[in-house]
Amino acid sequence: MAETLRVLRSYADAWARGDVVALAALYADDFTLHYPGAHPLAGVHRGKAASLRALGEVARRVTRRLAEVVDVMAGERRGAIQVVEEWSRDGEVVLLDRLLVYAVRDELLAECWLFDADAAAVAHLLRDPVR
Repeated sequence: MAETLRVLRSYADAWARGDVVALAALYADDFTLHYPGAHPLAGVHRGKAASLRALGEVARRVTRRLAEVVDVMAGERRGAIQVVEEWSRDGEVVLLDRLLVYAVRDELLAECWLFDADAAAVAHLLRDPVR
């Protein structure tokens, strides 16, 4: 539990600072991102490179700003970071309540399951660009 909490606090602190180098350094090489939803980026992204590509595509589609780290939690098997993010696209601005559940292994993030309180807003904002 202590290792998970320590790693997640480091991640949350780096996120709050906007330190993308420190964030990426906390992902294990075999990190897996589970991104549920009904949008083009939904699915399981296996490996650090694939996960970072998916997160990079999110950043290309929306402007994201961490508004608040609500809580950092850890249990015996998993930990979680609850956040509020501001996403904007094409003049629309939405505050999103999000829960990111992590598995930690060897002081690195091994797996993440993402949960959005407003999945419909996420799907709308992550829609494919109009061509």
